[in-house]
This record gives sequence, structure tokens and C-alpha cells, in this order.
Amino acid sequence: MQSIPVDGTRLGTMTCIVAPEVRIANRETGEIRKDREGQTVYTVGVAVRQDGRRASIIEISVSGEPVGVVEGVRVHVTGLTAFSWAMGDRHGLSFRADAITPAPAQTTGRKGGEA
Repeated sequence: MQSIPVDGTRLGTMTCIVAPEVRIANRETGEIRKDREGQTVYTVGVAVRQDGRRASIIEISVSGEPVGVVEGVRVHVTGLTAFSWAMGDRHGLSFRADAITPAPAQTTGRKGGEA
């Protein structure tokens, strides 16, 4: 499996569209996936959109529960890496991050109800 570092600052806006879910290692036994340090691995569905382009949806794995990350919240992804994989005739990319945190709120200069 080849790892490819990803510059998250060039990806544009990232929004959580699927809240963190525990990753299952074995569906038959219900075993939860753990990292090398024994932390539970979670997956988060993220919509990525650059200005003027269509959104792409990626699923990112991260060790430890991403606190404050819920559907609809813009997120900041630290240490994003893509991994190419192949199993028989299937292949694709998977994504892993060091951390996923809520992005600081952006101010628009307008308050609700103002025209």
C-alpha cells in the first residue's frame, strides 16, 4: 500500500456529512478496529469542495473520537494521508488523518434577521 501525503490547505472547504462512527474490524464478531496504541479508530464522512468545483465525498479514518465533530460542521483535518489499495480486481484510495476537529467559526459580518 502506497501512502501519499495530502495538503489539506489546498482542498478547500471541508464539512462533516456523516458524524464519527466506530470502525468495525470484523463484521461477524463485531470486533472494533484499534490502532497500534490501542485507540479506537473512527470514520468520518467529509464533503470537500474547492471554489467553483463540485463537491467530493471522502471517508477519513482517525484514531480516537473526534470531539465536537457532528453533521453539518466545517472541519479542519490535520495530517491527511491517502493510501492506494488493491484487492483482486478492486482498487481505490482510503484516507487517514492524525486529527479531525471543528473549524473555527467564520464571521460574515451579518447577524440573523439583518438585511
